Amino acid sequence: MTLALPTLANIHDAALSESLQSTLDNKTKPQGSLGRLELLALQIGQILGTAAPVLEAPQMVVFAGDHGLTARGISAFPSDVTWQMVENFLAGGAAVSVLSKQNGIALTVVDCGVNHDFLAGMPGGSKRPGLQVRKVAGAESGTADSSAGPAMTASQCDAAMAQGVALVKGLPGNALLLGEMGIGNTSAASLILARIAGLDISVCTGAGTGLDAPAVQRKTDVLREVLHKHAEAVAPLEVLAAMGGFEIATMVGAVLQAAAERRVIVVDGFIASSAVVVANALQPLVLQRCMFAHRSGERGHEFMLQHLGVQALLDLGLRLGEGSGAALAWPLLQSACTILREMASFASAGVSEKSTDTVTV
Repeated sequence: MTLALPTLANIHDAALSESLQSTLDNKTKPQGSLGRLELLALQIGQILGTAAPVLEAPQMVVFAGDHGLTARGISAFPSDVTWQMVENFLAGGAAVSVLSKQNGIALTVVDCGVNHDFLAGMPGGSKRPGLQVRKVAGAESGTADSSAGPAMTASQCDAAMAQGVALVKGLPGNALLLGEMGIGNTSAASLILARIAGLDISVCTGAGTGLDAPAVQRKTDVLREVLHKHAEAVAPLEVLAAMGGFEIATMVGAVLQAAAERRVIVVDGFIASSAVVVANALQPLVLQRCMFAHRSGERGHEFMLQHLGVQALLDLGLRLGEGSGAALAWPLLQSACTILREMASFASAGVSEKSTDTVTV
């Protein structure tokens, strides 16, 4: 490991927490009656360090990469779908595209290692709006087949994480929403969960893009082979390099940098959460800055959330990925901030508070 990881400070401030809680308790409502929205408001206030938080210039970043393991038939879709969907994102036709537009969220797609050249035929130095090319293994190269060897070298893993750090440094705003695209990346996420959380691969493996039961069993058998192949990979970055993906590694760097900058981090589903599993293993304070958008319909996600000790905001049976769940959860964060800033207190509204007098019957 040669990359210097961002250092995280504990953002818990007892005085600010007391102020936030007092503000919420004195709004014109019974205490705690807004349930988890109040907890969300407390967390956002702590992250941004203010009792009047404003979410500015939210950034949805979709990290894309291909996986050599798809050669083993672990996905219902061919790997070409990765680059085709990236084009769909850029054209504005994907779920995350329309949901981001609906909610005023800027969308950036990052080519972390897609087996496709998105700039082919364009003049040197050309760029495409909404696309950042941050490959670390050549113009048309995803990860290697992790059933035959490491998915990436240690230096490639470092380079991918460094790309994530640099990416976030260049983004405006104070909120990062995580999305991803990569045929085969549910397998990488399952492998990361199984090894870091110490779970059997059978409970971590689901249907991904739509495998039937026999195909899920074949996928599980392949993933068990991968775990056996890399039995020595135990440390978080060893696991990431041996069995992860370029898009996941880039996301780990992005999460760590966003956390260091005290940005609000909105985590989408299974694959995005796998990046947080690695980031959390490296820097546990990262969870202070993370909110988990939804519980995915992908089988392993519930175990991932349990491992992290967190609860998702939504449970809609989503398993699309892309960042779609993060975009759907975004209005809840906006509402939490608005409650803190704009909802009247009992005193300002002239509303009587709950009586504390003792009544004798």
